[in-house]
Amino acid sequence: MALFFDAEWFDARLAERGLNRRILAAAAGMSEAELVLVYKDQRELSVDEVATFAEVLGTPAAEVARQAGVSTPVPGAGAEQRIIALERRVAALEAEIARLKGAGRGV
Repeated sequence: MALFFDAEWFDARLAERGLNRRILAAAAGMSEAELVLVYKDQRELSVDEVATFAEVLGTPAAEVARQAGVSTPVPGAGAEQRIIALERRVAALEAEIARLKGAGRGV
């Protein structure tokens, strides 16, 4: 069982999905600086962040919690609301990406 944040494990899961740390942070509503603290094991993930990481990585929340450190909470009741919130954040990110692409074309 991991006793610390396993950065290599998280980076490997991201790479498998063609994602990066910036996307993981954005999906979780974190700044990149906050994610750096998580990766350095200087900040613990919240229940919502564990749920979001699990969704982004396509991995069970319990495994995300284990790889993030033994005291990280695992989502339980209310997971459906967190998924709805995640879907809203993803939709907002997609809209922002589309807006930025349009701005780059002078639209």
